Amino acid sequence: MMPFTPLTTALSVDEVVREQFWRTQFPHLSIQSHRAQGFCIVNPPLMARIRERIMKEGYLDGQDDGLKQLATALAEGVERCVSLGIPPTFIFLFDEAWECFFRLHPVVSSLLGDGYRLLPDFWAWHVSPEREESGWLPHRDKGRRSLASDGAPLSLTLWLPLNEVTPLTSCIYLVPSNRDQTFNTPQEDQWRFDLPSIRALPAKPGEYLCWNQAVLHWGSRASPFATRPRMSMAMECQRGDIPAFNAPLLAPLVQLSFEQRLVLIAKQILQYRHMYALSPELEALAQRLVSS
Repeated sequence: MMPFTPLTTALSVDEVVREQFWRTQFPHLSIQSHRAQGFCIVNPPLMARIRERIMKEGYLDGQDDGLKQLATALAEGVERCVSLGIPPTFIFLFDEAWECFFRLHPVVSSLLGDGYRLLPDFWAWHVSPEREESGWLPHRDKGRRSLASDGAPLSLTLWLPLNEVTPLTSCIYLVPSNRDQTFNTPQEDQWRFDLPSIRALPAKPGEYLCWNQAVLHWGSRASPFATRPRMSMAMECQRGDIPAFNAPLLAPLVQLSFEQRLVLIAKQILQYRHMYALSPELEALAQRLVSS
């Protein structure tokens, strides 16, 4: 398990729940005051290519110029979180984090339909090369239950780099679905694939990755020779006409209050605590928020 840095002695738990604390400590980011700048551009030929690729290989990558500036600001925010002893996932308190995923609305709606929903499943990473940390171990997000009978995705993961991500700093690796012998089979937990089929996915700010939730993937371990941490964030979404994989489901372009965002972040911290050891004060805070 990778421990969270405990909240520093100079920072009380009570400060973390105050909106003014975040406005003061992160003046370059916004809370309920940043206007969305629009969507990424997906023309009909690109839309067709997106659908073809997600059906054949289970994933796709793309680029949107509007993401680059947002990613740079959020990377600074993640670094600030780490310096304060706060989990990077608290970056989702800010408008800019949500806007990144809102920009991808045309891509998601083309794959899941206009009535898709955001899942209360998101995360942000700061992978330290000094500690030779890694992203998450090999896994399938939800497995074959997240696929329709024809193999189309019922849910997706959207993954965004906040700084340049390389194999040295820890990038995403995956096995394309058409190279994965147990993909969408009852034996999906018994991985069988040839090593040359593994695909490394380095990425830069302004780019994004998207995969169906049955694809096998992982984050590599950072090299101590890397000169910077890997910073990234992800969010999950699902079709709106099927039962919820997790609750509460959120409208695609929802504008959440500070308090609503804080509760959702507390939910993330608790539901992923099997992967990250929590400090006692952070766990108590999260429990208090989700039960309030």
